[in-house]
Amino acid sequence: MENTDNMLVVDCVSKAYTGHQALDQVSLSVPRGKVYGLLGPNGAGKTTLIRIINHITAPDSGTVTFDGHPLTAADVPWIGYLPEERGLYKKMRVGDQALFFARLKGLSKADAERSLHEWFEKLGIESWWNKKVEELSKGMAQKVQFIVTVLHNPRLLIFDEPFSGFDPINANVLKKEILELRDKGATVIFSTHNMASVEELCDNITLINKSRNILTGEVAELRRRFSDNTFELGYTGPTAALLSAIEPMITRYEITGTDRDGITRLKLSLVADDAVRPLVTKAAEAVQFRSFNPILPSMDEIFIRTVEANNLFNK
Repeated sequence: MENTDNMLVVDCVSKAYTGHQALDQVSLSVPRGKVYGLLGPNGAGKTTLIRIINHITAPDSGTVTFDGHPLTAADVPWIGYLPEERGLYKKMRVGDQALFFARLKGLSKADAERSLHEWFEKLGIESWWNKKVEELSKGMAQKVQFIVTVLHNPRLLIFDEPFSGFDPINANVLKKEILELRDKGATVIFSTHNMASVEELCDNITLINKSRNILTGEVAELRRRFSDNTFELGYTGPTAALLSAIEPMITRYEITGTDRDGITRLKLSLVADDAVRPLVTKAAEAVQFRSFNPILPSMDEIFIRTVEANNLFNK
């Protein structure tokens, strides 16, 4: 029985081209109403998987289930796809081209014009309507294609490196819009190399390397799982007394600074999971104990560690 909480289920999908295995038994489940990160180095197989989901190419084996049923060509109108390689006609005017694509997606001319003007105003590009695409910068053209991708309210949105060509301000504008689309019920697949964006946007991720799925999970849970018993301790009082009290329970430490309130921050690593409680007790006896928080690894660190381990294993 299919899990109706998933918008998309990829089950044991493989795809080979002449002399190259693009995907090898890849499986993943994309929860409904979430932002799902599809990560991996260049050549890992992400683009091939995206092409299969978009029904551009077919898998050699395995299945893809969309919204509770086997994916067919009839589902493509319910998928919005923003590829990394943009495809606007340079000589056409922006407004005419946006209308053209909107009509292709099934909108009436009146609905398309109304929705396009709303989106153009929302993203601050009303003045571009009569410009030719060739007059736009890469980032400006990308805004237009973003609008065309989301205009028909697809159930599944796929963004492939959507922030390339954007300055930080416009990248943040797009991130805000993506999260709003998710909050309104859209399911989003977000393919990127930018791990900072993953932490900001993604609820779940799958990491593909050398055609295989090597890591899947919720972002918050993965950061906890990859934690290495490193914590930050905040205190006021004599550092020497603190270190003397906790030395048997730590493997290394680093004083990272003292803030304007006089609270010193100590980064430390514990000898074992069960050292937390005795360390807190000893620290509170030696100094004025203010805070104690885990230091979680970034998605960038998790990405590098997982890919390196996978490459070493597969040598």
